[in-house]
Amino acid sequence: MKTLTLLRHAKSGWDDPVARDFDRPLNPKGQRAAAMVGRHMKSLGLAFDHVVASPAVRVVETLDQVSQGYGSDLAPAWDQRVYLASAATLLDVVHDLPAGAGHVLLAGHNPGLEELVLLLVPDGGTLRDEVEVKFPTATLAEMTFETERWGDVLSGGGVLTRFIRPRDLDPSLGPDTP
Repeated sequence: MKTLTLLRHAKSGWDDPVARDFDRPLNPKGQRAAAMVGRHMKSLGLAFDHVVASPAVRVVETLDQVSQGYGSDLAPAWDQRVYLASAATLLDVVHDLPAGAGHVLLAGHNPGLEELVLLLVPDGGTLRDEVEVKFPTATLAEMTFETERWGDVLSGGGVLTRFIRPRDLDPSLGPDTP
């Protein structure tokens, strides 16, 4: 069995004057959410054999904050293909994961991560329905696959076992209200 956990980067700062989207940093709320998600991952006993991530600044900062909450460096492999990737490109990344890795964390961006869940998990089920509504920033989605090879992960072949949003852990980390 293979387990794939997706992590969308935390809330970034649109107010920061950066020249490129790639360089956009987290805002303070995003930093708090990422650290809280890291603490929650630790409380669940989640452990990863391999971590692959977009090298965008907001993903790097998300993983730094998650690592602080988690209490351990996640030591990601940075993969440029993950930056703003489509579900099809992300599936290529999954197919290329190391054979010996049983539980992988993939950190990146929407809409690709949300579309990857919807591609890999068959219709039906409360958790999938929640993903279909919205995959917020700093959210975790965990899927399992009854296969021994990442290359055998197919559309509709996954089971969504967790969908954890920051607002589920702390309501103040939910959407801003005007």
